[in-house]
Amino acid sequence: MPVSIRDVAQRAGVSVGTVSNVLNRPDEVSSDSVERVHRAIEELGYVRNDAARQLRAGVSSTVGFVVLNGQNPFYNEVVRGAEDEAAKHGIAILYGSTDEDPAREKVYLDLFRQQQVRGILLAPYSDVVTDLRKLRRAGIATVLVDRFSADNEFSSVSLDSVAGGRLAAQHLAEIGRRRIAFVGGPFQLRQVTDRLAGARAAVEDGPTPIDLEVIATDSMTVEAGVEAGRRLLERPRRDWPDALLAANDLLALGLLQSLVVGDRLLVPNEIALIGFDDIPFAAAAAVPLTSIRQPGRMIGRTALRTVLEEADDPTNVPRQTVFPPELVIRRSTSG
Repeated sequence: MPVSIRDVAQRAGVSVGTVSNVLNRPDEVSSDSVERVHRAIEELGYVRNDAARQLRAGVSSTVGFVVLNGQNPFYNEVVRGAEDEAAKHGIAILYGSTDEDPAREKVYLDLFRQQQVRGILLAPYSDVVTDLRKLRRAGIATVLVDRFSADNEFSSVSLDSVAGGRLAAQHLAEIGRRRIAFVGGPFQLRQVTDRLAGARAAVEDGPTPIDLEVIATDSMTVEAGVEAGRRLLERPRRDWPDALLAANDLLALGLLQSLVVGDRLLVPNEIALIGFDDIPFAAAAAVPLTSIRQPGRMIGRTALRTVLEEADDPTNVPRQTVFPPELVIRRSTSG
């Protein structure tokens, strides 16, 4: 059985109230009692139940964070930013990855609701509006991360992905590419549809006719990128695009791996390649990858501040924080 506060009191020869005061208000207890209680705690191996204490106080010192894909270094940067900000407030981050699985996403949201966390940061995969409303009724603040809340029902912190897709396609057009393939999926992800919408807008508004096709993937992983590249190379050479716009850097790195024919790498001379996120691996790739940069740590820090503000004052009006994209040009498009 776990050691209880009563066990500590009995070993120290003091009341339960004295032990509680030593743990929470030591200035109100004599030094002799403090010493005896701490000696008893050490001898018995007592560990205080902070979760129960926080529930009694009505304030939790934990925030849940649910991301789309824990293998994506971009989300690692976002979580790190949230952790850095959380440390300033004495908050701990409970972290989970859905791996783009709606059932797993619901499990995490239900778990964090049961744990009565102070707030939840969520990079959603599925339609979770009903779950978020349930969390709100339970008094748990929720902020969307890497997803814009178009209806303004919930606060969000994200990048302008439409502008990012436009910026990427404009860059490919400016370097003379006229047959662009957008590689990404699944299309229930708002990030994917927004980036494609931006690319289409750039093509439609541009001064030069450009063909834009879509190569769909079932995930946003390196493996999905390799498979998309393999399918592309099965086409006759005349049907190849001269540029690829990947919905994220993991897809782009997979495409880069596949675009090797014999001892010849097709990037960038025959096929320009641009990714999205600017993860650390982008600059270190065999051909350094041009990418649309997201300020991952800043997104995480801002999201954490926002969820704490809403937890402290539930009457706050939801707000949308949107960061501008930045084009980072490297060899994969510069030739």
